[in-house]
Amino acid sequence: MLDLHRLSLLRELAIRGTITEVAAALNFAPSTVSAQLSRLEKEARTTLLVSSGRKVMLTTAALGLVEHTNDMLAIMEEATAQLAEADSTVAGTVRLSMFQTSALALLPGTLRLLGATHPQIRLEVAQREPEQALHDTWAGDFDIVVAEQYPGHAVPQLPDMLTTALVDDPLRLAIPATLANDVTQLTDAAHLPWIMEPAPAASRHWALQQCRVAGFEPDIRYSSADLQAHLQLIEAGEAVAILPGMLGGYRRPQVTWVPLDSAPQRHIFLAMRQASAQHPAVAAVAFAIQQHAQDAARG
Repeated sequence: MLDLHRLSLLRELAIRGTITEVAAALNFAPSTVSAQLSRLEKEARTTLLVSSGRKVMLTTAALGLVEHTNDMLAIMEEATAQLAEADSTVAGTVRLSMFQTSALALLPGTLRLLGATHPQIRLEVAQREPEQALHDTWAGDFDIVVAEQYPGHAVPQLPDMLTTALVDDPLRLAIPATLANDVTQLTDAAHLPWIMEPAPAASRHWALQQCRVAGFEPDIRYSSADLQAHLQLIEAGEAVAILPGMLGGYRRPQVTWVPLDSAPQRHIFLAMRQASAQHPAVAAVAFAIQQHAQDAARG
């Protein structure tokens, strides 16, 4: 009989690409992963892995086993959810991935609501870039992900994932208050210093396209993934940027907002695996996030 733990390692290899990455993700030594996969080959009595340079490739038989493993793990996750539904107390650990602005805007209220309604839920939160976090949630590293999608930049469509819309967040030009009379449209900012997120962030690519369609190449002097740093430079009069409305957190930004043509918005949503969505603790966290999304956008 094939061992489910070793089958799970084969699945991890299919997802992550190398034995080194599988070992790092699971806190194993690479030699341990290799030994377990070798043992799985003996159990299966067929070749599962072939060398390709410094990497290993999965054979057709191995890929078939991965598909069956996906099904078995989903069944086990659904069974766990059903057991949890039979318990009168909603409890357990839920792993959540959020990007920075969603964490600032949604996380404090989500924690307050869960503390009042479901104090037995342990919420573990990590900050990841949305596209990577979606993949990691599909792979099983997280239970829920809050992600974003910019206009014309569709995120990957992963199998067996449920998505729920949270809010459409306006995208506008943010400028120092001292320039309110001088900058009334995007082209007025052509000569000013800009701050953007580092490549290859979808927000940077999208903002660049807006500037180029408007007829200019922005003078990008500053690059940071921290949108609070963007705000501070703009408030200090040192830069301009296209920013989302839901910056959230501790205070209202002291900037002047300039609308863009067509009133673009980024789409913010949460996603989770179908197999885990029915777990009471996962459902409770998802509901708490949804409760605060509209308020955060208005704020």
